[in-house]
Amino acid sequence: MDGGAHDYEADTAFLGDWGPFQRRLCLLLCVTMIPNGYGSLVVIFVADTPSHRCLVPPGALNLTPEWRRASVPIEEDGRPAECSRYRLDLIRAYSEAGAPPSHVNLSAVPREACLDGWEYDRSVYVSTIVSEWDLVCGQKWKKPLTLSVYFGGFLAGSFISGQLSDSFGRKKVLFVALAGQTFCSLLQGFCHSWMPFVILYFLSGVFHISNYLAAYVLGTETLSPGVRQFFSTAGACLFFAVGYLLLPLHAYFIRDWRTLQLGITAPGFLLLILWWFIPESPRWLLSRGRVAEAEAILKGAARRNQVEPPARIFAPRQKEGGSGKAGVSVCVMLRSPNIRWMSAVLWLVWNTIAIAYLALSLNTSNLHGDAYFNCFLSGAVEIPAYLATWIMFRRCPRRLTLAACLLASGFFLLATQLVPEDLDRVAVALEMMGKFSVTLAFGHVYAYSAELYPTVLRTTALGACSMAARIGSILAPYVLYLRGYWVSLPYMLMGGLITTASLLSLLLPESFGMPLPETLAHMQPFPGCCREKVYQQTCTKEEETERKSTDVSSTHQVIN
Repeated sequence: MDGGAHDYEADTAFLGDWGPFQRRLCLLLCVTMIPNGYGSLVVIFVADTPSHRCLVPPGALNLTPEWRRASVPIEEDGRPAECSRYRLDLIRAYSEAGAPPSHVNLSAVPREACLDGWEYDRSVYVSTIVSEWDLVCGQKWKKPLTLSVYFGGFLAGSFISGQLSDSFGRKKVLFVALAGQTFCSLLQGFCHSWMPFVILYFLSGVFHISNYLAAYVLGTETLSPGVRQFFSTAGACLFFAVGYLLLPLHAYFIRDWRTLQLGITAPGFLLLILWWFIPESPRWLLSRGRVAEAEAILKGAARRNQVEPPARIFAPRQKEGGSGKAGVSVCVMLRSPNIRWMSAVLWLVWNTIAIAYLALSLNTSNLHGDAYFNCFLSGAVEIPAYLATWIMFRRCPRRLTLAACLLASGFFLLATQLVPEDLDRVAVALEMMGKFSVTLAFGHVYAYSAELYPTVLRTTALGACSMAARIGSILAPYVLYLRGYWVSLPYMLMGGLITTASLLSLLLPESFGMPLPETLAHMQPFPGCCREKVYQQTCTKEEETERKSTDVSSTHQVIN
């Protein structure tokens, strides 16, 4: 027996699997995920583009109502032109001549830009950032850039938060991120121009992903195996979906973007109270040599569960006052062939899932029917998806499950393009089935990745995976906007990418039934592709010497 995951699980088995401590901690960590659900997708309503046309100022040029309506061209699809109008000086001349619009060949009249701004349809939204700051026509590039900047914050946060969490603790990063995320989102509601809004949106993205990753890893490391499976595959994701479902309900009754931004984010400050109820990760404390603090947390958990803890929980495996060395650097992910190849495959899979999941979520306003109902439906399909993820994670191999979910999503997205245009409900149903499948993969890949990496590298590695996924998040708005060139292009691109990711995921090692690895030496080998033998983990000379010279009781010292 080594000093790894086997020892930790055995030494903490006295707590039981589903006691009051585990139930409360699982619930509280899940609650911290709710702001992530509506925070990630509030842009669906805050930055939606309402129908618009060039503004012809009331009373301008003394045009008759008939000529005012005729001053904006009608395009081939029957909708008013969004970015041009007929030259008003010529329209005035026709109006003053007394000729009705039906007697004039308007197609021969030159056009001009919307020199007086735009008028927007207010039947759905009172205001959005698009209608308030005129992010249309020549400025429409700012809308997808706004989304990409936000997910650029995810990219930065994934890189920063993992190492901060491994260095300073999961709990501190979690609550700093919760406060920063809520504060930046509130300040956005007071912005009066696009640039400060985007800067705050970037910072909100940094805090958002930091909050999610820190809470996710804290729960994965602290909860007992049975509860850990529920939390990592269903619990955290279900509460993310709860936040997702709250978004269209709030947005339906609050049609002004500023009020929506303030109303849905302000309650986030209440989550800071949970500081006094959520402990630090004992696994992390042990990896830092802070054995007394880890034991104090577990003894408190034993009192809550009404069980008697051992007098010395970790005495057989680690001495008091460990070395407290720093966690393993992210450079190890690039230096070791085993971790490098496994990480490369995971990064590609995460990237593809991020593109598909986000593009399908943001696309709800483009689907046939009511935008609020479509958004609610898109969030609702995630509830059974995450529950199915939990059930499959308990009983099914990780690698095959992930590959099957991705393959099903790719199939549904590609099949959507075969549906005739008049069967729009069938197309929506297929897209929701694709969303269901990619959500299965989304919930699965977090827990699967957490099982593949060791404690000393877990948060940093998950942060790197999430950082790779953010590249997909940054690209997703532009993938979605390819529908402007051909409506089927985004679906074909996403379907092809997801199918490829499904095949790549088969290269990953299996973690079903395996304990969480504690050290780099406990990681499984990467099978590789078209190789006669698998990659083997490469340890440093110091690690190898120490492993050979120490006995079972001191083996756990190697984790740092």
